[in-house]
Amino acid sequence: MEKNTSKKFKKLIFKKTSFDMMEKESRKFHDKMLLRRSVREFSREKVPIGLLQDAIKVANSAPSGANKQPWHFTIVKNNLLKEKIRKAAEAEEKLFYKDRAPDYWLQDLKKFKTTWNKPFLEEAPFLIVVFKKRYDLVKDNKSKNYYVNESVGIASGFLLSALHCAGLVTLTHTPSPMGFLERLLERPKNEKASLLIPVGFPSKKAEIPELKKKSFHEICNIL
Repeated sequence: MEKNTSKKFKKLIFKKTSFDMMEKESRKFHDKMLLRRSVREFSREKVPIGLLQDAIKVANSAPSGANKQPWHFTIVKNNLLKEKIRKAAEAEEKLFYKDRAPDYWLQDLKKFKTTWNKPFLEEAPFLIVVFKKRYDLVKDNKSKNYYVNESVGIASGFLLSALHCAGLVTLTHTPSPMGFLERLLERPKNEKASLLIPVGFPSKKAEIPELKKKSFHEICNIL
């Protein structure tokens, strides 16, 4: 028999519950998550930073290729830094709306009434910037990370869900290119900005577009 030379394993702790309880918890989470919406109008009301820290710990529990955890999260609360991020993001967005985006893309964005103007980057009490580590770097020594985009995408989903369940609202903002975030936040050369997430409470005047999600049968088949 082949000898197992891998790191130590420990017994899985798994508590099985009744089907009734499983269905109840599943429905509860389903109903909670269907209330999640992207918000572009934030209140300046203070938010306990511990809520963000807990959500990031949840994100860090996400599965990743070879458990390399190829991500880094920066919480931005400094107002001056948020102002710099907004100015840099708006510079890229102006170019996007004026020259970079094809007409069909701009047409698809009309229902959201978005423009290059991004006041939420200063209004939200916090910004979370998600970085993906293309490779690990220790004293200039590189080590490979695996399935980086997939891993960071899953962790980002965990993060958004955790923030929503904590009673906060978010927006997934992806100005392109995002190299200014790496410079402003002084991240190492192996990290690349992946997602910019304003976090807080919605303003009292916040509005969201009326959207229709695809039905279950449009997005899933059972074989």
